[in-house]
Amino acid sequence: MDFNTGRPNHIEDYLARARTGSWFGWSDTKNKIYANLVVYDGGSKPSESDCTAGLKALQDAWDEKNKQYKLERIGSYAGIGEQLDQLYHDMKDGKLGVAATTGSWFVGITSVKTAIAKT
Repeated sequence: MDFNTGRPNHIEDYLARARTGSWFGWSDTKNKIYANLVVYDGGSKPSESDCTAGLKALQDAWDEKNKQYKLERIGSYAGIGEQLDQLYHDMKDGKLGVAATTGSWFVGITSVKTAIAKT
């Protein structure tokens, strides 16, 4: 998994969801490629194409979920013109630094980000 975004990026992400328990490992933990996949639970080793297809399915689901929240947020934000006007008035009213967090622009953006959380 990409630790910055949470997006699945390795067959290990798929394998961890394919079965329960500690059923797999790597013959070389520094080189986690399909050829080094080891099955410990006596079950069959998934095919490489199963692993890559499973990872792709996880990535597609993650992409769709994150695309949806972005679309919902975009539709909820005030238009750019209105946001710029809010910023102008906040600056004119001296809402800078910590006080900026009480300004209309910051409050408006924060309410959308809170209502439509990034998942």
